[in-house]
Amino acid sequence: MKRRALLALPLLGGCAEWRYRANALGSHLDLLKQARPIDDWLADTSTPAALRERLAQAQRLRAFASQALALPDNASYRRYVELPQPAVVWNVVAAPVFAIELKRWCFPVMGCVGYRGYPNKAEAETLAAQLKAEGWDVYSYGVPAYSTLGYSNWLGGDPLLSTFLRGGLAETARLIFHELAHQAAYAADDSGFNEAYATAVERLGLQAWWAAHPDAQLQALDEAREQRRARWQALAVQARDELRAIYADDRQDRARAKAERFTQLREQIDALAAQDPGYSGYRAWAQAANNAHLALLATYHQRVPAFEALFDRLGRRWPDFHAEVARLARLPRAERDALLP
Repeated sequence: MKRRALLALPLLGGCAEWRYRANALGSHLDLLKQARPIDDWLADTSTPAALRERLAQAQRLRAFASQALALPDNASYRRYVELPQPAVVWNVVAAPVFAIELKRWCFPVMGCVGYRGYPNKAEAETLAAQLKAEGWDVYSYGVPAYSTLGYSNWLGGDPLLSTFLRGGLAETARLIFHELAHQAAYAADDSGFNEAYATAVERLGLQAWWAAHPDAQLQALDEAREQRRARWQALAVQARDELRAIYADDRQDRARAKAERFTQLREQIDALAAQDPGYSGYRAWAQAANNAHLALLATYHQRVPAFEALFDRLGRRWPDFHAEVARLARLPRAERDALLP
């Protein structure tokens, strides 16, 4: 259920926006100052053995990303920062009370995205409270990674963070592959395109990693996690589709029908968790779930199958795949949507 973020760069805007973007850039520059080359961490005898192994593993994944997946070979994720907190950015997303679509915020370079990120949790919670008071469905959550789209490579690149390493090899691989994909192709003002492409890269990239580095035990654990994730997503997508139909029919009591459908979703997740403790991590999500949760899920996953099908059509050749996605990203959105439904 991990989500990522793109860093808003502080270029132009009103006073409040300038402060927001300046804080984002300042936080990133602070991380860059703290970052040390991973080779230094590996050579340092005071580095704990467990961390040394995870860093060496991350570097193998980083090399694989460029050599086998044709992802950018640059300065990103070659330096490391140890963070005291479990997330590097806290995102806020919002949706109307009777619609499953994300409120959008617009920034220079990045274009418009369906979330607003803060390096400080309290600031994210303040915005979330404000949006709730205005009547939005709101979801605030911590993310383990973000991307500057390669714009900070001249400063040393986006650093590898301790938050990348907390979920095991498979999750570290997904984060590295996903974030590097944002540097390979990016369409301004189209979060669904960008996130689905990066999610497809992480999934296909991990398949390639297992093919080259088979590990039956780790693969089995990861496949079990993915099966649970797929089951959770299927239930959430079913709820999303049914809620869209409810919201489109203003002849009924939409508030009551909405509450009943979210109650049903919570009960479905609770039933899965009662049968398999591996689903217990989804219970907190289900207890808080609202339109914003379901809209965010669509942003990351709705078009993933289309990108995977494109990869297959191109003969599973990574350079051709990235080049075609980059070409699509340059097209007008309507034309892009027609070519990649």
